[in-house]
Amino acid sequence: MTSPDTSRAAILRAARRAFARQPYDAVTLRGIAAEVGVSASLIVKHFGGKEELFWAVADFADAAADLLDAPNARLGRHTVLTVLRWRRELNSDLLVRVVFAAGVGEERVLLRERFQEQIVRAFAARLTGAQTPLRAELLAAHLLGLGAAMAVNLGGPAATGDPERIADLYAPSLQSLIDGEAATGE
Repeated sequence: MTSPDTSRAAILRAARRAFARQPYDAVTLRGIAAEVGVSASLIVKHFGGKEELFWAVADFADAAADLLDAPNARLGRHTVLTVLRWRRELNSDLLVRVVFAAGVGEERVLLRERFQEQIVRAFAARLTGAQTPLRAELLAAHLLGLGAAMAVNLGGPAATGDPERIADLYAPSLQSLIDGEAATGE
């Protein structure tokens, strides 16, 4: 028997996939429930309904809190390790679902806006110096790239390699954007 937390997390993962791949109108609670192996009424119990479930999918607040949970001096490494941890321990991604928000439809626009507000602007608020909006967007792009690489090649080196080694290689470019060296030319 799965615990309520496990069921809730599994429902969210399935809903993220469903809303990313299909228009809002095509997604059904029954379809999500079938994928997870739970009843549609359990989804209603946890989330209240389809609209509330979509709002949970479109919420990047937990991702932002996790990503930004380090001082700026260590933020580059921390973000890399956080993206890796979410993929490996939680079998989920922090950000890649926004990639599927390309296209038209109110739900896709909302997902992109929430990503900009909760992730990109949160990074920008932490940065100092010149060109903070650009640097924040590039930080998000780097993290999306890492998440996408792991999602595309589940058995590849980014998905299976030593997290510390991946952070050694990947974090310096992020840290440069955080510190502002690339923006100021210092």
